[in-house]
Amino acid sequence: MSGIDLNLVRTFVVLYEARSVTLAAEQLFVTQPSVSYALSRLRELFNDRLFVRTKEGMEPTAAATQLYQVLRQSLTQIEHTVESARSFEPARSEKRFTLAMTDLGEMALLPHIFRLLQHEAPCTELEVVPLEIDKVGEWMSTGKVDAVICSRPIPGRDIRRQVILRERYVCIMNAKSAPASLTMEEFLSRKHLVVSRSLGHGLAEEVLSDLGVQRKVSLVLPHFSILPAVLGETDLLAIVPFKIAQLFSAASALEIFPLPFVVPTIDVALYWSARSERSPALGWMRQLIAEALGVEAECQGAC
Repeated sequence: MSGIDLNLVRTFVVLYEARSVTLAAEQLFVTQPSVSYALSRLRELFNDRLFVRTKEGMEPTAAATQLYQVLRQSLTQIEHTVESARSFEPARSEKRFTLAMTDLGEMALLPHIFRLLQHEAPCTELEVVPLEIDKVGEWMSTGKVDAVICSRPIPGRDIRRQVILRERYVCIMNAKSAPASLTMEEFLSRKHLVVSRSLGHGLAEEVLSDLGVQRKVSLVLPHFSILPAVLGETDLLAIVPFKIAQLFSAASALEIFPLPFVVPTIDVALYWSARSERSPALGWMRQLIAEALGVEAECQGAC
């Protein structure tokens, strides 16, 4: 990156991710004219428009998309190198950590994590990013997120993993219409609610597909949080992790049943990029997550 100001690199990366001059200025703690000026310098430097203003925001050009991969990784490596040269003091740090997880993770795990974070590092920030299972590998490699919590394996030689929870799937439905027991025949006779597989909870679907079984899906949702309200007003059936089923049934009149077919237990794990292991701050954050969830530290190799 010879001849390019590091501040320009940071502005480019933030603008690429925010897709908005206004949001980029807020995140960089500068004025909008400062971001616009930096963008004009970047355009001149790379001889490309880089971003085109549309109704949806600042859309990157093909050249900008190629540059982002390189500049994001370079910026992350520089930041980690600088961090590794100095000690991390949680009580004084104002660092922002970024964690990707599903809304299930937010409900079941985030309160424990954030409570301890506020106690140990009260001036830090935690940004939670909605999990997109097909993108998180790239997010970690580029440094867009510091870590990921999910139940599906994330492949990659550069990815590290620590199991934080072992879980199983169950069925949940309105208690008013629940049967005495849930047989496979009863399971298939009912209409089902399914949550998008992009959140990483598609294992039961894969097992049903292997069995050659097709169920009646009446509703597909993008997230889990609305599920109790929908089930409470319908006769639909849903498959969810057991701990979440417990939370939902405690707050609503919902009944939990074992699955009428065998689905392997799942490992909910914390994932991070090996490149981030040079950062004392991110190492501390991973230890805090493990401590908050009562997990013994046990780093595993690439998945």
